[in-house]
Order: sequence, then structure tokens, then C-alpha cells
Amino acid sequence: MNSKKLPIVAIVGRANVGKSSLFNAILERREAIVAKEAGTTRDSITAKASWRGQDFWMVDTAGMKDAEDEFEFTIQEQILQATDSAEVIWVLVEADVPITEEDRRVAKMALKSRKPVFLVVNKVDKARKGTDLDAFQRLGIKPIIHTSSTQRRGIAELLDTLIDNIPKATLAEDNQRLRIALLGRPNVGKSYLFNTLAKKQQAIVADFAGTTRDVNRTTVRFQGREIELMDTAGIRRPGKIGVGIEHFSVIRSLAAIEQADICLLLMDASELSTQLDQKIAGMIKEAGKGLIIVVSKWDAVEGKDAYTRDALAPQIAATFDFTPWAPLIFTSSVTGQNVTKIFELAMEIDQRRAQRIPTRELNTWLHEVIDRHPPAGLKGHNPKLNYMVQEDDNPIPAFKIFGSQTKFVHWSYRRYMERSLRERYNYEGTPIQLWFIEKHEHHKHGNSPTKEPRKPSGMPKEYKKKK
Repeated sequence: MNSKKLPIVAIVGRANVGKSSLFNAILERREAIVAKEAGTTRDSITAKASWRGQDFWMVDTAGMKDAEDEFEFTIQEQILQATDSAEVIWVLVEADVPITEEDRRVAKMALKSRKPVFLVVNKVDKARKGTDLDAFQRLGIKPIIHTSSTQRRGIAELLDTLIDNIPKATLAEDNQRLRIALLGRPNVGKSYLFNTLAKKQQAIVADFAGTTRDVNRTTVRFQGREIELMDTAGIRRPGKIGVGIEHFSVIRSLAAIEQADICLLLMDASELSTQLDQKIAGMIKEAGKGLIIVVSKWDAVEGKDAYTRDALAPQIAATFDFTPWAPLIFTSSVTGQNVTKIFELAMEIDQRRAQRIPTRELNTWLHEVIDRHPPAGLKGHNPKLNYMVQEDDNPIPAFKIFGSQTKFVHWSYRRYMERSLRERYNYEGTPIQLWFIEKHEHHKHGNSPTKEPRKPSGMPKEYKKKK
């Protein structure tokens, strides 16, 4: 079923009433960041949920309040967009706080939509004994459901009531979906590019760093293929990462690398080739993901021309010499320059990652390479390479090469073989793995060193919070 036909439930309310906690409790995972600090949620976060065989989309919105500046106005506009697109609206209030003027304003906005509206009186576990919960009837919303996200009280009743008010629909998971993560330092244009690719204002765009905290997602179609875009928080230098919310934001950015098939590493055209960009590229390579290096905000470069681009490209390539296979593209989300090309590149890389080479053809190539340049060894040992196979169950192009004294294969020869393999089969945009295995190991094709592709294990040491 098309995802657009699934019912949408928008969760709205003033700041810090527990919208994200309820969102996470229903999903039974921490999708949205939850903290005691009011106003934690800035982007509208969307996720698919299921109850009693019924699928629906949930949208966790920012806290409603008066817009004091353009940035806050954008946030409030986004809430209105979420309610406009929803079939059902949940208005959240706090059981332990008397009705506020903001609560009344949220209720009025929801009722004005003329859509089914539920009043969710949350945090009933914190309400003092004798609290008059009936007072919330003054908001004029029915049904009223009492919940506690932390104790999971009332959630089943809330979902049962929801299912009775939305059309039956289920969503079949698309295993062919291509997942693309946008990564980089803060304020390099990730959200601008995300919005341009998605062709809608789903992520908040601002002129200062640190706007996106959650991993924001949307799904689009390109040339008949479903593509999931993931906009991540900016990754700062280890010493610049704050505790709490920002710490969790970085963890989510690293987790997005693990979930993605292809990663876009964005760099601001006016501030290229920093050490942190290299570190992020290294994380992507280590995780075995496809990589495209994107120079963003190209429209802002003064005096730019083909010569400038041709002069910059070798400098960037030299900085990322450990990923020479990653394509480089110059883009502008303002003018749309090369934005569609990103989708085309990503789909080409995905096809290369999926290609399977017949064993006979691989071994023909292996013997051609050996005849052209016999293996170089270490410490007087002469490795002998006999045959090779490609691993079938690995999302990363991975090859096992069997022979004798393989541990003495020189690093320069490994690099020579990888370069030759890339030239023959065009593995641009993706890392590949070559494993040299002694042919006498205890089963036919040796133990697979790549049963599971390598991935970021949480945070690197330098990103872990110091005790």
C-alpha cells in the first residue's frame, strides 16, 4: 500500500507536556529526543506505528507558543502543516498543571480543523491526589484519555480509540528502498539540501548552527524507486559536543550511518577540507557504506567558474586520498544545481554495490592480475594466490582470496588488486573488502571474516561523554 494513504496522527501541545515521551512509548523505542528541557523537539518527527494490525503515521511536533522571531515562526508553521495533513489530532496537556492559555490556544486550533480530536491528559502519575482531572473538560474536546508515558498507563486505551476512528490500512515494507543519510558538520546546508531533495519543507532551515537535533526522515520516489532521506544533526569536534541533548544527537547521526545504504558528506564551499570532515568520511568507510562527497552552497562562492571547480577538485581529492573512490559533486540547494544528479549518483552506486560477479569470471581476472604483477611478500615469503569468490550475503562488495602465506601479502599489493578490481567492475562510490585466507582453513571456502559488515559501534572513544 502507498504510504501516502496511511492515516496520519499529529501530536500537538505546548512545550514539555510529554509529546515525545508518548511518541516513543507507542513506538517502543527512542525515536525522538526526550529531555526535561522545554522545547527539545524542533523538527516534526514522523514514524510509522502499528496497533491491532493497523498501520498509521505519527507526527511528533514542537511545542506551540508565540513566535518571537523568524526561526520560531518556522517551527510554528510546521506544526500547522502537520495538523493540516493529519486525519486525527491528539492534543496533549499535563495532568499536574492547571489549564494554561497555551493549552486553550492549542485546543482551539485543533477543533477549528474539524477533524477527530482527542484530548490526552498525560503525566497522570505526577498528578497530586485529589486533582480535579474533570476540569480539562472545559477545553471542549472529547474523548478524553488519561495516560502516563513512563508507566505506559492508558496507552492501550488511547490506541484502541484511535483504531476505531481511522480507516483500515496497512503498509508493506519495501525492502528495495534506498536509504540515504545526509551527514557533516553543523550548518553546512544539510537541511536545505534535505528540503530540496524532498521538495517540501519538512526540516527546519535556519542561518545558525545546531538546528536539527533528531534524525529527520522522509520518503520520496525517483525513477520508480523509493528513497528514504535522513537529515542528521551536525557532528562537531569531540571537544565541542555538549552533554545531554546534543550528545544524543551525535549518537543518532552515527546510528544513521549504520542504517543508510549511501551517505552524503556535505562540506560548505566556503570552508572545505577540515580534519573533522575526514573523520566523518572515515566512519562512513569503516561502516562499509556508499559515499558521495558533496560541496554545498556553491551558489555563494564569488567568482566561481569551471576553472575554480577544476582547481578545487584535486585539492579535495588529496584531502580524501583514503577514499579515492568517492565521487565529488558541487551543488546549490538555492539554484538546484546538481541536486537531481545526487539521486542519479546514489542509484548508480547502489547498483554497483549489488552487482554479483560469477566465480569463473573473478578467477580469470585474478590470474590476469597475478600474471601482470606477481604477489609481493614480506620478510622473504612469497605468497601464492589460488582462487577467489565473492560473498553472497554481504551488502558490501566483499571478496575472499585463498592461497598460501597470504598473511605476508604486502599492503601495496592489496592496494594494487583493489585498484584493478575497481577499474574492471566500476566500484565507484563504495568501499570494497578483500580478505586473504589460507586455503587449508577448516572448511571449503574458509571462515567469513565479514559475516556482519563493520559498523560504527555507538560513539567513537573521542565522542563518548567523559565521566
